[in-house]
Amino acid sequence: QPPECSGQERPDVRESHYRVREQLSGMERFLVKGNAVVPALERPKVYRQATLESLKRVVVIEDIKRYKSILELPNQTKENLMEALLELKKKIPSQEVLLSTKIGHTVNKMRKNSDSEVSELAQVVYKMWKSFIKKNRNKQSIEVRCDHKTESLRSNARKLLTEALELKHDDPLIENIEREIFHQCSRLINISYRRTVRALVFTLKRKPEVREQVKSYRLPVKQLIESHKK
Repeated sequence: QPPECSGQERPDVRESHYRVREQLSGMERFLVKGNAVVPALERPKVYRQATLESLKRVVVIEDIKRYKSILELPNQTKENLMEALLELKKKIPSQEVLLSTKIGHTVNKMRKNSDSEVSELAQVVYKMWKSFIKKNRNKQSIEVRCDHKTESLRSNARKLLTEALELKHDDPLIENIEREIFHQCSRLINISYRRTVRALVFTLKRKPEVREQVKSYRLPVKQLIESHKK
């Protein structure tokens, strides 16, 4: 028969309740009370190692010449002009580089651009360079140049592009196309560079409609190279 209800806890039940209260008491330190916020674990800081080329006074001559060709190409888009000027803003060429590449003259002309954003950015770059050269006239920058063999191979590529486009060898479009190929191939005369040049020359010779789009600037150079990159 079940025990009578006397209003008192049975010893075994009382002991069980005691154990439960003891366990709950031990768990209190894991609970968040009220509006208390548990601090998040701090993430370790990640530091990016600076590359040589990212330094302001390290100037890759090829990049300077590429940006110059972009700025001087007729019917250039505002996006390309702004991108070139923003990249030039990251660098401070020496007086020797400014004179040898004539990039200072090109940026100076961009100050008269009809687009206010382009002209204002060109003004910022021009003044920054001018101010630095005035204070550090004799301070040299670190210059990175292509070797003679690389320049010779690139010259041959430009001759092929000149023939395919049926233009004069000094047409700015030829320089702009070749420099964009070189840039997209990581500034290397590698298999990708050679195959891209061959594919592009083949298209320009065999497809007159594409050739005319390129010559009339209806087909952007960057898009042209991206579609032929191997």
